[in-house]
Amino acid sequence: MAGLRRLGNIPAGRRAKWLVLVFWLIVVAVAGPLSGKLTGAEQNNTSSWLPPKAESTQVLNLQSRFISPNVYPAVVVYDRPSGLTAADKAKAVADARKFGDVAGVVRGQITGPIFSQDGTAIETIVPVNLGSGGWSAAGPAADSLRAIAQSGADGLTSHITGSLGYAADSGSAFKGIDGTLLYSALAVVIVILLLTYRSPVLWLLPVISAGVALVTAEAVIYLLAAHAGLTVNAQSAGILDVLVFGAGTDYALLLTARYREELRRHSDRHEAMAVALRRAGPAIIASGGTVILSLLTLSFAELNSTKSMGPVLGIGVAVALLAMTTLLPALLVTTGRWVFWPVKPQYGSVEPTTRGMWARIGRNIAVRPRAVWVITALVLGAMAAGVAGLQAHGLTNAQSFRGTPDSVAGQTVLDQHFPGGSGAPVVVFGNPASGQRIATTLRSVSGLTDVTQPVTIDGHAYLQATLTSAPDSQAAYATIDRTRAAVHAIPGAGALVGGTTAINLDVQRAAAHDRNLIIPIILVVAFVILALLLRALVAPVMLIATVVLSFAAALGVSALFFNNVFNFGGADTSFPLFVFVFLVALGIDYNIFLMTRVREEAQRQGPRCGALTGLSATGGVITSAGLVLAGTFAVLGTLPVTFLTEIGFAVAFGVLLDTIVVRSVLVSALNLDLGRWVWWPSRLARYPAPEAELLRGEATVRSG
Repeated sequence: MAGLRRLGNIPAGRRAKWLVLVFWLIVVAVAGPLSGKLTGAEQNNTSSWLPPKAESTQVLNLQSRFISPNVYPAVVVYDRPSGLTAADKAKAVADARKFGDVAGVVRGQITGPIFSQDGTAIETIVPVNLGSGGWSAAGPAADSLRAIAQSGADGLTSHITGSLGYAADSGSAFKGIDGTLLYSALAVVIVILLLTYRSPVLWLLPVISAGVALVTAEAVIYLLAAHAGLTVNAQSAGILDVLVFGAGTDYALLLTARYREELRRHSDRHEAMAVALRRAGPAIIASGGTVILSLLTLSFAELNSTKSMGPVLGIGVAVALLAMTTLLPALLVTTGRWVFWPVKPQYGSVEPTTRGMWARIGRNIAVRPRAVWVITALVLGAMAAGVAGLQAHGLTNAQSFRGTPDSVAGQTVLDQHFPGGSGAPVVVFGNPASGQRIATTLRSVSGLTDVTQPVTIDGHAYLQATLTSAPDSQAAYATIDRTRAAVHAIPGAGALVGGTTAINLDVQRAAAHDRNLIIPIILVVAFVILALLLRALVAPVMLIATVVLSFAAALGVSALFFNNVFNFGGADTSFPLFVFVFLVALGIDYNIFLMTRVREEAQRQGPRCGALTGLSATGGVITSAGLVLAGTFAVLGTLPVTFLTEIGFAVAFGVLLDTIVVRSVLVSALNLDLGRWVWWPSRLARYPAPEAELLRGEATVRSG
């Protein structure tokens, strides 16, 4: 233990701090060029997001034997409400030939033009091979098709929809994810640090440390993606920016606050930092460890996009933790007390938190702690009641975007003039000997039309059918279930049902499975870490219960806003899991920040005064940390993607609720009401509260 303690004091050493700074300079020099390659290592193709064992994934794998999995069908839609002219029809025929010259288009497989029965719309299906680029390559292909369709249109409206159109619009929505999110998060962090520190210089040190952590994390992730098979996509890479800056700045706030406190008690800044690291280090490391382990539980997920996110974000938090416990302390002791200017912590001065706002709040809570926690819990419970309105059943393609991109507008035209599943067929594979029986069965399934004759390809019977409902609707998902039940019942057919709608359905179900599996695991991990750190059982149970209540309240309020203010129309199936991971893992952070200080003070003063001192000492820094994290997650709303906007809102609101109400009011009131029993079965629970402490507490309450 002593060896580990000495190791932890290295950043505070008079000479060792320079070694730490040189080490990180070398790391940045090496990592800088590698971090810039991370975007090129992203895998945004369909297979990198899907559950590998799902039936639709098996169909996609079979289909890839003769059709590349990187082929995205584009549906070019023409529309003239007053009725198509002969020139319109001739243009559509000529365009279909021109589409074959676009890079990536699979020649000989263009279908159409197909004219609607009402004589007002045309569709042409153009399969495009995007290669390994996934949706990042969809935009240029869609632009090329759009240029042809719009050329010489003479009032004929056209849209690019289908899988390629949605991929192009998704790529456009995520195009600014690196720059937009990074700069927005950086701006939020700088503003909040300026308000928190009230220093024109101090904010630079946490920001520099977080920036170094992000560059290093991106380099590590790139190397693992390039050489160890780690999957990275645009979603996980974007959240990485937010999480590294948010969590890293949280750790910086806690360490800096404790360092500033110790500077008032020690004349030597190196000694002050050594004490700060010894006192705050365990809490910071336990907090970071909880977040990392919680994120790594995502590796148990069935959904590839969720499974890959765990290691990516876990690496980001681990590097941020390392930077904030080595680089930041070295920078702080190198710069000295002047970095806190204009309010420099002078040796021997009184710590202002002892008479600040949170000290007054603690004294008020101490008057009737039981009434405070009961009322607070009831209010949070009422907020949680809104969970009943959360429609986390998946988003349609139209609901996935904030606004109406071209692919959504085109799908609306398709739905008005053609069968609902046009351009997104149901794909069925089976035993060649059972091909006709499969076709007959498909024709009997309600919700399907235009069933093709079976074709034997690569030893399998291959069939397609068109959905009569929109391919991303609940009615279409019900049709997929009926189809699967029908063809699976054919003896010896070995039939598998896939296609775009089946993929979406399987993704939703995998997300529900992941939520039900991972949430209990995270709770167990958090409980074990809290029990080991606090050396108690009652405190971890109390803290886990408050975190779950806070999570439910955040979901309930989010559901009310999604349905009645933002009119999102629903939430992604993965939404509850991601919000839980971020809120619970990061909420445990604040529990650890508060309760480790409460335990430290309780050992010196007794449980009651320990709870009040712990709140007054950490209330400000926990609130500042919550503001930073809420602000960084809120910037997810800068992207026109509903899923990320919803996560940003829910996490930002949940973090503020957790830091301002749950952690500082509810937990403090429970600490005061339960007293020493919070620490059962540790020695603190057997420590009889001295009369002197009770008298001091009573006097403090009366004087407050």
